[in-house]
Amino acid sequence: MTTLDQATSLFLRQHKDNPVQWRLWGPEALAEAAASGKPIFLSMGYNACHWCHVMNAESFSDAETARLLNDNFIPVIADREERPDLDMVYQSAAQLMGHSGGWPLNAFLAPSGVPFFLMGFLPREERLGQPAFGKVLMDMAALCRDRPDQVTQNTEAVMQRLEATHNRDMRGALETIALDMGAMRIGQRFDIFMGGVTGAMKFPQVTLLEALWRGFLRSGAPQFLQLVTTTLDAILLGGIYDHVGGGFFRYTMDERWQVPHFEKMLYDSAQLVEFLTGMWQFNRNELCRQRAFETVDWMLREMKLEGAFAAGIDADSEGEEGKFYLWSEAEIDAALAGTFSARFKQVYGVTREGTIMGKNILRRQNVTGLTEADEALLAKQRGLLLAAREKRIRPQRDNKILTDWNGIAIRSLAFAGAVFERSDWVQAAITAYDQVKKLCGEGELLHHSWADNKRGALGYSDDYAQMARAALVLWEVTGENRFLDDARAWTGVLNSQFWNEALGGYNYTGHDAEPLIIRMRMVYDAPTPAANATMLTVLTRLGLITGDNDYGSRAQAVAVSFTDEMNRNVMACGEMLNAVEYFASGLQIVVLGARSNMRSQEFIRTIWGKAMPNRLLVVTESSDTLPEGHPAKGKPMQNGQPTVYVCQRNVCSAPVTSAVTLSQALTLPMNQQQQQG
Repeated sequence: MTTLDQATSLFLRQHKDNPVQWRLWGPEALAEAAASGKPIFLSMGYNACHWCHVMNAESFSDAETARLLNDNFIPVIADREERPDLDMVYQSAAQLMGHSGGWPLNAFLAPSGVPFFLMGFLPREERLGQPAFGKVLMDMAALCRDRPDQVTQNTEAVMQRLEATHNRDMRGALETIALDMGAMRIGQRFDIFMGGVTGAMKFPQVTLLEALWRGFLRSGAPQFLQLVTTTLDAILLGGIYDHVGGGFFRYTMDERWQVPHFEKMLYDSAQLVEFLTGMWQFNRNELCRQRAFETVDWMLREMKLEGAFAAGIDADSEGEEGKFYLWSEAEIDAALAGTFSARFKQVYGVTREGTIMGKNILRRQNVTGLTEADEALLAKQRGLLLAAREKRIRPQRDNKILTDWNGIAIRSLAFAGAVFERSDWVQAAITAYDQVKKLCGEGELLHHSWADNKRGALGYSDDYAQMARAALVLWEVTGENRFLDDARAWTGVLNSQFWNEALGGYNYTGHDAEPLIIRMRMVYDAPTPAANATMLTVLTRLGLITGDNDYGSRAQAVAVSFTDEMNRNVMACGEMLNAVEYFASGLQIVVLGARSNMRSQEFIRTIWGKAMPNRLLVVTESSDTLPEGHPAKGKPMQNGQPTVYVCQRNVCSAPVTSAVTLSQALTLPMNQQQQQG
């Protein structure tokens, strides 16, 4: 039996010296609970989580708290990043029980594994209206001892709600999906002044931003664009962005995007690089380009692990949250001595009083009249601060490779590399892809994680979906069929081992996975896009590329499986809304000609330069190689020169033979492009 000191998870190893007698989740812990009659106390967190560290230091390291846990419960701890299946179940239960979720998540479970009470962080001693953790432990122990019938009632009610939420029929007719209405409903929940979803805390929520962005591209309604640009301005200029080293923090504690929690997660920055690249395609916004470049630099400089990417970076260093990232005015002056530090302090809001306890969170201010020389100086000064910061004690990096998060990073890096013509980024994406296959792959199967030269659990649907989508982006960018072959193989695993025959869609776990209290079938986005939504895009692309109708049929089955739920709860289903539009679009841009031909390259650059989220780029030397039934099958090159056909569903444009004409055509509404060639 694995003990905490042998765990691959850094988060788990940080609890190895606790006086709490932790068990790992598994049949043994459940059997022990059943045999003893004790409830289970399950604590879930992750390495970069600040409040997880606080709870460890305050409570789980405390002898009296440990005594209460050991005497009255079976204490179990889990890394939510290594066991997302567990996390998904209990986060869903938390929300159904009126808790907002998040981490740490502490669940009191019956020996069956069903929760009867959940909570987040609690202090060891009562403060600021929060009850003491020890008091809650005593109350829960008394509840189980004195009122077991109430515990049973609670667990039965929770199971009924879980089943009603996740195992009900969510199917509906595709015709009932109104994309613009869905985007409008999302927009109604956005903060028109500060950007982001209205609320006291702000998260990037890229899938919802993407839904609004697509709404603008479809309709031209300026309200959608305004919400997107307001949100981006706040994110790119505010405290949620690391202005010295690049990359984004996970969220801010205020609605103005100013004061972040300082953990950095791979998935946030990767999704934002992809989105910023798409925005740059549309309007050549320099701020979007700059932040994308800086964030890729951060990923390649600080997140590379075995050629792939690490999961995240801790919020804390030297026992303090954000210490690595905060600056006093004196520290700024010392690092920027001789470089006109007054201008930097003006632009980034540095004051003697600071933002938090005398220290400053750097945030770009609305300073007008800055020249190119000013910007060059500011860039130099940021470099000096980065060099000074490198001398500090760094937060811990979580050195595990997560397959799904790497899939998101790979596709983002490959896409940005193609758009910005950065072949080194594309190569970095290929290297990461190959390393994930090597470290986490086993034939056609994937494992979810890798750390300390050990593979973790067999993959979840997110792992296969995100790696398949990354493979198809790499196929678009490089034309190498090995990526297409992998995407087909991983989709085959999902179809055979994850498909829900009764209700449609993909289960989160495979048919032979360890059974949990409920088998999840997720359409809701978490911090990352839902697997079913991602697979709708993957299946649509595979159908267009291969001409295999089975992919199209499966894509339609996925879309139909969740139509009713998407219409009911669009705020949780942003990626599914985006994927349905991709499925409905069927847009392909076919370049006939050798990829190495200079004119082909002009066409390819033109295509990557346009904001077309529904695009599928196909490059082939002859239309004869296209699958049977493809609308461009048999169409000729003009005068033996590379030629482009823009195809949607079963109709192609007239042949295009110049990059200028192609650029103009791709700017026109699609109904003006569909002139049969």
